[in-house]
Amino acid sequence: MINFLSQFMKEHFDNLTLRPPLFYSWEYGIRFEISMPWVQHEDKNNLQQIEERINGIFNKVFHDTDEMLLVTDIHCERNDTFLQKRPTKVYQKYIKDKKLRQKLQHKMLPSVFLEDEDDYEDMVTHRFVLPCKKSDIRYKPLLTAISYEDFPHPSQILKGLYRPGIDIYFINVTKKMIYHLYDDRGCDVIASNKEDLDSLYEELNDWILDYDREQINKIFK
Repeated sequence: MINFLSQFMKEHFDNLTLRPPLFYSWEYGIRFEISMPWVQHEDKNNLQQIEERINGIFNKVFHDTDEMLLVTDIHCERNDTFLQKRPTKVYQKYIKDKKLRQKLQHKMLPSVFLEDEDDYEDMVTHRFVLPCKKSDIRYKPLLTAISYEDFPHPSQILKGLYRPGIDIYFINVTKKMIYHLYDDRGCDVIASNKEDLDSLYEELNDWILDYDREQINKIFK
């Protein structure tokens, strides 16, 4: 599956490196605002909005019959044996079928950020990839956990450890789309073809991040 992912990115995304920020790295994408700016994370209305938007976008990007890849990248120092094992807990906790979890593949890569920063020379990216379908994932609690990653909360995946961090990508192999909730503030959705984003742009237009709205509008002229 690691090799399949590489081939998939090469064939449908012009060999794009899978790393944040996806929206600024690809021609066809939408950046959505998730939480309310300048509001405490634990504010009831804010939590309600976060839940509505992360799940609303997800359910429009993924249908039950779509083939998916659940990709977890952990960014850490090369000799950090403790942290590199943490992403497997994503699959133990949020993938329903134990037999399916046996298909999980892992590969250690040079840091996906190495192209930009010399500081990442001693860093690596541990990539975990699992083929699955929407019904295989407890996606609602997983998305909630991602949204809490910067806050002290029992669902935190890395439990607030001071490390470069974690990225979780949901890849729609069928539709050639990628969903990346980068934290509680926002979510990027990119697609191989602009047409696959048209319905998202039209139906969820009010959720688009205003900072990038002008750039996004140009895509859909």
